[in-house]
Amino acid sequence: MTTAREIMSPNVTCVGENETLADAARKMAELDVGSLPICGEDNRLKGMITDRDIVVKAIAKGRNPADVRAGELAQGKPVTIGADDDTNELLNTMAQHRVRRLPVIDGHDLIGIVAVADVARALPDRPVGDLVDAISS
Repeated sequence: MTTAREIMSPNVTCVGENETLADAARKMAELDVGSLPICGEDNRLKGMITDRDIVVKAIAKGRNPADVRAGELAQGKPVTIGADDDTNELLNTMAQHRVRRLPVIDGHDLIGIVAVADVARALPDRPVGDLVDAISS
């Protein structure tokens, strides 16, 4: 069975919980990505931030992205997958939580991210179609 570790994108860049949303946006632009994990001072995953979060939760509410810390948008316990969890568990987790990107954890360390595109490259069409249906509805 294929594992999350085998299909993830490694070498993940985090935005620190004390960095600003402006910093996060610059990193997203430099990396050409739409989301970043938020990592704490303790190097543990605190959440995920998307370009949409920056717009909807800050700019649209009149908040200055240079004054808002990324950690302020980290809500609840982040949804993750274990590095050695199989793709069935990965698909179920993504569908259940309706997420398009899933941080991959080995112990307490963030080691990668699995995005829908990674799933599409690694798995047959049927499971991918079911996943897209689940997260899009």
